[in-house]
Amino acid sequence: MAYFLKHIKDNLWHGQFSIFPDDVAVHAISTRLGGVSNAPYDSLDLALHVGDHADDVLANRKAFAASLGLDEARIVTPNQVHGDTVAVVTAADAGCGATDYKDSIQETDALVTNAPGLPLMLCFADCTPIVFLDPERRACGIAHGGWKGTALCIAVKTLAKMGEAFGTKPKDVLVGIGPSIGPCCFEVGDEVAARFREAFSYADELLITQENGRPHVNLWEANRQQLLSAGVPDANIQVAGECTCCRHKWYYSYRADGGTTGRIAAMIALRPEE
Repeated sequence: MAYFLKHIKDNLWHGQFSIFPDDVAVHAISTRLGGVSNAPYDSLDLALHVGDHADDVLANRKAFAASLGLDEARIVTPNQVHGDTVAVVTAADAGCGATDYKDSIQETDALVTNAPGLPLMLCFADCTPIVFLDPERRACGIAHGGWKGTALCIAVKTLAKMGEAFGTKPKDVLVGIGPSIGPCCFEVGDEVAARFREAFSYADELLITQENGRPHVNLWEANRQQLLSAGVPDANIQVAGECTCCRHKWYYSYRADGGTTGRIAAMIALRPEE
């Protein structure tokens, strides 16, 4: 079993990757279930920037963090801009963006840390969560792999930043590629397809398929191929394979929900060394 959904309580679920050792880090991908937000953000919306009531989002964050044994007041989260900036965060950044979107790490689409007990959180609604764990040097990270970030190779840049900051080696890294819009539903225009052909020499072979005469992009495979090319072993990468557009009753989907919707989150925190 690679990626699986685990019921915690009160219709709150954790999406998890079996490859991540629980004694090194705690992690989860949220679903849209088990929260207090009203439609169209129903119900476990974890984003403060989409128009939902802030009190509801904060209650959702508290519930989700608590379900992982984490303190919601210490969450670190960025202002995601579909770029390729990777920020190294420390214990001094605890709480950045936790209760106020204006206080988030600015214009950043990936976070990495080696600070124990520091919950990293990024938000998604069709874009690809990419979660990293280096159990050897006890470091972790999350990247926001939308189509722009994927074309900019944000997964490889996050891995490189972990190497620079913590000495992480690609052969040691475990990576989970989370639920996002799948190749079944991610129809794109010619401009986006062209960007992928420019970024990946093998795009037509692996990443782009033609359905109904229109190109469809496979973000999962694009990020997996990036990581393989950077030296991450195939056995160290797990792909959830869950399409948020097809399964938008479980996950928020910008496309399926017509543009006004909440956000799931990917969260990871290192456990303190014993």
